[in-house]
Amino acid sequence: MARADAIRWNNRYREESTFALREPRSLLLEIERWLPRGGFALDLAMGVGQNAAFLLQKGFKVIGVDISLVALQQAKRRYPNLMTVCADLESFHLPQNTFDVILNFYFLQRSIWDSVRKWLKPNGLLIIETMTLEMKTVKPEIDERYLLEPGELKQTFCDFEILLYREGWQERSGIHPRAVASLVARKPDT
Repeated sequence: MARADAIRWNNRYREESTFALREPRSLLLEIERWLPRGGFALDLAMGVGQNAAFLLQKGFKVIGVDISLVALQQAKRRYPNLMTVCADLESFHLPQNTFDVILNFYFLQRSIWDSVRKWLKPNGLLIIETMTLEMKTVKPEIDERYLLEPGELKQTFCDFEILLYREGWQERSGIHPRAVASLVARKPDT
């Protein structure tokens, strides 16, 4: 499955101009005030690196992980200080309590959530935004495995200090809106 995913994403990054994103996600800009002053950050399923670049500018050392070597090469060309790792997150391992910030935008793999908890330092900031089951109303072909149930993200990280949580439709210029859940939460100190 990982090999097929890598091939599919490599092809998409080679062919689609939509992946030439330059701006960080609006959620990241909105919650900038909660970011620690530097440290180590992990960007999961990073893509072409626009969110990682934002954290680099804020003084973070950033590791971006993606299954697409093509996306990582594009990101590394744009942001030479970015550390990149080509890996399937299902079999990716890192030391516990390593990261001050973990980003996860538009990637849903529930099996790594326990690892994400371990990788984040106490008081570390977790930022997740991804699509919800409501997306089926506009894109019925989306596999439900990649969509959050109502309230699922909030419930999964209910032991964290939740700084921001919302679910709903997010407008996007020129294309259909997305049904998303957004979470910004701080890992407990203990």
